[in-house]
Amino acid sequence: MSPVLSNPTLPPIAGSEADIQALMQQGGPVFLPGTNLDLEQIGSGFACALHMHQPTIPAGANGELISHLQYMLEHPGEGDNHNAEPFAQCYRRLAEIMPQLIEEGCNPRIMLDYSGNLLWGLEQMGRHDILNDLRLLACDPAVQPSVEWLGSFWSHAVAPSTPIPDLKLQILAWQHQFAALFGHAALQRVRGFSPPEMHLPNHPDTLYALVKALQECGYRWLLVQEHSVENLDGTSLRQEQKYIPNQLVARSSSGELATILALIKTQGSDTKLVGQMQPYYEALGLGRQALGGRLVPSLVAQIADGENGGVMMNEFPPAFLQAHRRIASQAGERRAAMTRDAAMASNSAVACNASVASNNTATNSDTVAINGTEYLELLEAAGVQTSDYPQIQAVQQHRLWQQVGSQPSAESVQAAIGQLQASDASFSMAGASWTNNLSWVEGYANVLEPMNQLSARFHQLFDPQVAQDAGVTNSRPYQEALLYVLLLETSCFRYWGQGTWTDYANEIYRRGVATLGS
Repeated sequence: MSPVLSNPTLPPIAGSEADIQALMQQGGPVFLPGTNLDLEQIGSGFACALHMHQPTIPAGANGELISHLQYMLEHPGEGDNHNAEPFAQCYRRLAEIMPQLIEEGCNPRIMLDYSGNLLWGLEQMGRHDILNDLRLLACDPAVQPSVEWLGSFWSHAVAPSTPIPDLKLQILAWQHQFAALFGHAALQRVRGFSPPEMHLPNHPDTLYALVKALQECGYRWLLVQEHSVENLDGTSLRQEQKYIPNQLVARSSSGELATILALIKTQGSDTKLVGQMQPYYEALGLGRQALGGRLVPSLVAQIADGENGGVMMNEFPPAFLQAHRRIASQAGERRAAMTRDAAMASNSAVACNASVASNNTATNSDTVAINGTEYLELLEAAGVQTSDYPQIQAVQQHRLWQQVGSQPSAESVQAAIGQLQASDASFSMAGASWTNNLSWVEGYANVLEPMNQLSARFHQLFDPQVAQDAGVTNSRPYQEALLYVLLLETSCFRYWGQGTWTDYANEIYRRGVATLGS
């Protein structure tokens, strides 16, 4: 029998729920006070995010839970495991690139999405070189305003097939992990959410639970794939609509509503889009557009794996540097031209006033790098209101609500789903992710059924205890059981097909059951 938990140290995934939620409910802008961007002087913007993840697997020397990155390092001859250290360097390299660009007088921006698995794994491996660099990106006053961290599920779970009671546990576990590493002040700046695999639920009750949990945990917006959403009338998003924020509306089967702002990730998941800085070059062809009676910059938002594949490992750093240097150079040329024009048109005093603009201040024809929360806070400061944003919903929901009619209920929604699936094989309530060619459900009953069973047993045992005493979440039995619940929901166990990875899932399930005394 392999051990239930060989590692005596648990990750920080629970125990401070009330404190964290209170912290995240504190209002006020987080990037606006320090931004050096002027919304009125920007033509268009681009927001790039890098996603980083390594799963936790029961594959240590004695069956311990270890990071897959550690396994790669220990087994360099298997597959592409020789990339383990290059991957590790990708996790830390922004701590060199961002200060370098800032020192050069550029105005870079990047958004970072690191799974809780990965952060815990780096701690387990003692990779303080990486963690110290990440701490610089999260906390250093000279760099932090240029870097936005995005929240996610702790163990890279896919939302549509995650048990509804666990959605909030996944969100809170990530917040615990991040706060333990980088502090509460850094966590309070995390206001955007990146769903693993860009997988947005479209079942009404799952989507409602997700949006409600995001609200309760202090998130203001999330990133969504363009083909995973639709307008309320069922039509696809208009071209210009993809480049402004939208309001995602989640309606439960009982008619309850929850909303959150959404930034639209355009196009597919090809890492070349970010690796070769396509969002910047796309933004160059865009300009300001009408929103709420105002003209605002269009925004191109894109995310890609930060380490996976030759493009991201090798081509991204020079492309990122080149794009930001080009922005700085062109902005400098425009400012110089403005100064010369002012000098020719007026006296030297006027020319002097025209030349005092900061090196990092955009002009009205600029395309600039800008992070998601920074963009939204600038829009809000300019007077854009929530009601000004177009309303959208998850894909296929228009057809569902038409079938349900005017009296929604859990029963009528389920009946409508069955009727639509019977008449149209393409109708699905499995959600939509970065690709329509991969299912996270079909063929994985041997993972999904144990996953749902373990979750149900966990909640049956601990929910009554937590209801009586919230301090139970700070106990080792609770946190150890929660760890296995979260780990079993990791998407990787349903990505690589049957075999080693599904065997990992079965072992995690076995250990989870053992912790629950079942």
